[in-house]
Amino acid sequence: GTFNVWTKRVGNNPTIKVLLLHGGPGATHEYFEAFDSFFPGAGIEYYYYDQLGSAFSDQPNDPDLWEIARFVEEVEQVRQALHLDSRNFYLLGHSWGGILAIEYGLKYQQYLKGMVISNMMASIPAYVEYAEKVLMPAMNQAALAEIKQLEAKEDYSNPRYMELLVPHYYVDHILRMPPDEWPDPVNRAFARINNDVYIPMQGPSEMGASGKLEKWDRTADLGQINVPTLTIGGQYDTMDPKHMEKMAALLAKGRYLYCPNGSHMAMYDDQETYFDGLIEFIRDVD
Repeated sequence: GTFNVWTKRVGNNPTIKVLLLHGGPGATHEYFEAFDSFFPGAGIEYYYYDQLGSAFSDQPNDPDLWEIARFVEEVEQVRQALHLDSRNFYLLGHSWGGILAIEYGLKYQQYLKGMVISNMMASIPAYVEYAEKVLMPAMNQAALAEIKQLEAKEDYSNPRYMELLVPHYYVDHILRMPPDEWPDPVNRAFARINNDVYIPMQGPSEMGASGKLEKWDRTADLGQINVPTLTIGGQYDTMDPKHMEKMAALLAKGRYLYCPNGSHMAMYDDQETYFDGLIEFIRDVD
């Protein structure tokens, strides 16, 4: 389509240029501002980027646009516009951005120098199973029962839904900090999530997937990706850290970074481990 998407470059390095793919779908680049404290000092050039439908990019009201294949072509157009290629182009996808990175890598890996899949499993069914068999049994069961009641009624806009999710799920598995201490970039990104993109693809529930991504599974295809790829998992993540370790073994040139104190936003709650390992990987590939 004739849409505009927003990008912003930070730094200058002819051989290391990292394009950041945010989560959601429909979240924003803003929570990546944690990178400002680490990448410039390491001499890494990086690009903020809001995908179509997000924050500073155009937000067309067309449900037909929210398909994985179209997002992949969007990333490819952004790559071309930013003049990134296999001599310098690293793709880092976090959460939904990890799905997008995997899909991009399977179609366009000839343009990649390296890839990072941060806090995302290669299978949505496996993610849902992990939530049901590992995360939910460990929750406060009275709170979980009330959350499930609200979900059964599809009463997601009820304030009670987030009142329950934040203390009983978010602070354990999304970002392990007291909610009133969450960093400003995270709060801004959450406040701007475009539900017109998020709900059709992810579904309205915060503890599973029921949208277009529900059956997505690329576990069997990971071996086709031949570029050096780092997977990042956190002990307390919504995503199974053991699955992320397995992904690294399935990738042709895979490596695994484990964040022992990290959750889904390990770039904040296990920051030193996350960035030390990430920067080491990027420099090593370079």
